[in-house]
Amino acid sequence: MNIHQHIKSSARECISSLILLLLPFVSIWAQDYYVTENGDTLSIDIEEVQVKGAVGQHQQMRRLRSVEGMGIFAAKKSEVILLENMVANLATNNSRQAYRSVAGLNIWESDAAGLQLSIGARGLDPNRTANFNTRQNGYDISADALGYPESYYTPPLQAVKRIEIVRGAASLQFGTQFGGLLNFQMKKGGEKALELDAQLTVGSYGLLNSFTSLGGSKNGTNYYAYFQRKQGNGWRPNNEFHQNNAYFSVSKKLGDKLSISAELTYMDYLSQQAGGLQDFQFYDDPRQSFRERNWFQVNWLLGAFNFDYKISEATKLNSRFFALSASRQSLGELGPANRPDPLRERSLVKGAYHNIGNETRLLSRYKIGKHYSNFLVGLRLYRGNTSNTQGLASDGSDADFNFLFPEEPDKSDYEFPSKNAALFVENLFNVTERWSITPGIRAEHISTSSEGYFFQRVLSGGQVILEEKVLEKRSSSRSFIILGLGTAIRMQDELEAYANFSQNYRSINFTDMIEENSNLQIDDSLEDETGYNADAGIRGSLFKERLRFDLALFYLSYANRIGLTEIISVDELGLEKAIPFRTNIGNARVWGLESYAELDIIKNSKLVLSLFSNFSLLNGKYLSGASSVQGNQIEMIPPLSWKTGLNLKWNNLAASYQYSYTAAHFSDASNASFVADATRGMIDAYQLHDISLRYQLNNWTVEASINNALNSMYFTRRAVSYPGPGIIPGEGRAFYLTLGIKL
Repeated sequence: MNIHQHIKSSARECISSLILLLLPFVSIWAQDYYVTENGDTLSIDIEEVQVKGAVGQHQQMRRLRSVEGMGIFAAKKSEVILLENMVANLATNNSRQAYRSVAGLNIWESDAAGLQLSIGARGLDPNRTANFNTRQNGYDISADALGYPESYYTPPLQAVKRIEIVRGAASLQFGTQFGGLLNFQMKKGGEKALELDAQLTVGSYGLLNSFTSLGGSKNGTNYYAYFQRKQGNGWRPNNEFHQNNAYFSVSKKLGDKLSISAELTYMDYLSQQAGGLQDFQFYDDPRQSFRERNWFQVNWLLGAFNFDYKISEATKLNSRFFALSASRQSLGELGPANRPDPLRERSLVKGAYHNIGNETRLLSRYKIGKHYSNFLVGLRLYRGNTSNTQGLASDGSDADFNFLFPEEPDKSDYEFPSKNAALFVENLFNVTERWSITPGIRAEHISTSSEGYFFQRVLSGGQVILEEKVLEKRSSSRSFIILGLGTAIRMQDELEAYANFSQNYRSINFTDMIEENSNLQIDDSLEDETGYNADAGIRGSLFKERLRFDLALFYLSYANRIGLTEIISVDELGLEKAIPFRTNIGNARVWGLESYAELDIIKNSKLVLSLFSNFSLLNGKYLSGASSVQGNQIEMIPPLSWKTGLNLKWNNLAASYQYSYTAAHFSDASNASFVADATRGMIDAYQLHDISLRYQLNNWTVEASINNALNSMYFTRRAVSYPGPGIIPGEGRAFYLTLGIKL
């Protein structure tokens, strides 16, 4: 029985589960429970919790509490990265350092400035973090949550208070993505009426980053704003960039029960892309570049309005509205790396994204017998429109984002309207003082459409002998239900065993349907992906909280997995070649061990020395599909990855050292070790060393970092399109110095 049949056959269980989950909702309105501060220890008050009182100021990670904010996270594998406690190079959004406490991540390093975040987990494609539900302060920031969930915008880590990650079990509350939730919680204004934070960073290869924020609180109003300007030349030639980023938020308490807030985010950047390399070129000199005409431009505008109402001491309502107006433009020569730039007209792809949505949640605490439980119900409404246009542009070298035929681009022009409605319910049942069960259900309706045209051409001897404009209009609507169940047992006050099972679902991307790329062919009969995540582990602290850890096993089942294999194609010269082919490869499974531990070796009022270790073992395999793929290893899964290091705090001085190792792994499902154009092949094993220092004196702070201290030559990805195609080298040794002041 496949996943689709399984979901359909679960209808009766879904109805009974829904009735079970709605019973507490009925009881909430039937009775007026007054919740005291002495509630059950497995459940906490739904009021906001101050992190500083819960963890030491030197700890760099904790997990989400069973109930936190407006969500239920009991029995789910979660991580909270506490950036304020971390000594790392935040000015460049260095993801290798920022996410060092999260096990099992595969991080692509396509640019040294942190313009884009590309992380994947458990064999999921890291490209622009498209397999995570990516949010800022709880609302969407990706291009299109349904058909194009890529995140071109990443907030500057200097403005982020913490990063919340919930693995695949987040599908019930936050959306159906296999990766789970990635949420950036931004900083807020302090207690003073006005506080200033200014930081200036200079670094290798012409990096200059300025970050200035203002914030404060007065008469129940809190505000926070920042502006960031970042620019640099890049480690390779043809790799310059500049970025502007601005943000403003304001919140107001209107009495004891109601509070409102509004946010606005703007970001733009322009980057030159040095292109990919062949294998021999990389090993000869990874800093060389053979493309000087490739450019990428992004504009991002986000808005949000948040409404919080305290219905009673036990019940709270939150409704957030969000909207996005954004665009991206990619321009360049996409010929394979084993051919010189022919200096012909370049390919230009323009995408525009306009969407709006609302997510409303009701969270309530109620009592069954002797124990308190928590009930969550939410409704999500979303509407988006994506346009994608592709055609020829100038044959120059500058960033000229204009089509040669602006009235009718000569490759394709499509509109992709989409709608989404979802209802989700979860309930945390505290069966005993130490044992909890959390069932959940999500009903989802997705409607996607496409309307536009593409040009179909027949070539002979490199000449176009037939050209036809093909008009196309398609639509698809699907409704489905996914289920989840978690359980947790608190063995000691600070030690918990947990297990969770949640189904997942992922729509195909719009660009998988139409984008033209001579280095890639796309199956025109792609189907959505389905499957589930299962986690089981033990977490907590030992030895008077000196040792904090999370040790977990997981299993991910993937049906209709979309990935890259190969197909024989005929190029413009009539020559046959094997090129990447994106299709539903087949059913796959991934299992593994993910672990994190942090040990305080020395801990007193003046000196703290701690050791951390992030270790994962992963194994992925295709269970079905074409004979050339069945039994192969799943691509983009490092079988072993390890990050470890030391953190030191001594009076006003703080330092960190990090060692990272990532084992060799394949870049596509064919498990090719080498192809001539370098778009597929092995990702070689690599190891890196990073060092960061921080010294604080009164209001002044000085920070210094050395990334890739031993100057290792490495790469994390092979691109089939932008910013390549070919091997995209990682950056060599780089130095950074930051001077900051807070007033």
